[in-house]
Amino acid sequence: MKADIHPKYYDTVITCACGATHPIRSTKKAISVEICSACHPFFTGKQKLIDTAGRIERFRRKYKLASGSTAKPAEKKSKSQ
Repeated sequence: MKADIHPKYYDTVITCACGATHPIRSTKKAISVEICSACHPFFTGKQKLIDTAGRIERFRRKYKLASGSTAKPAEKKSKSQ
């Protein structure tokens, strides 16, 4: 290995929003996550609601479906020869 080109390697603790901690080694000093294996529904088998931060409203606003009206499909133009 060449000297002075590699990043520092620290003993790090990953901290989850549920309070679980996982010790690892990383180039970052501290890591915090929202979901870990201790609280993820796939690993626990329990249903947990995760905040989607307005993704549905953003989708509806993007495609103008928030008012309940559906978008009309684009009309095909006939070729006149």
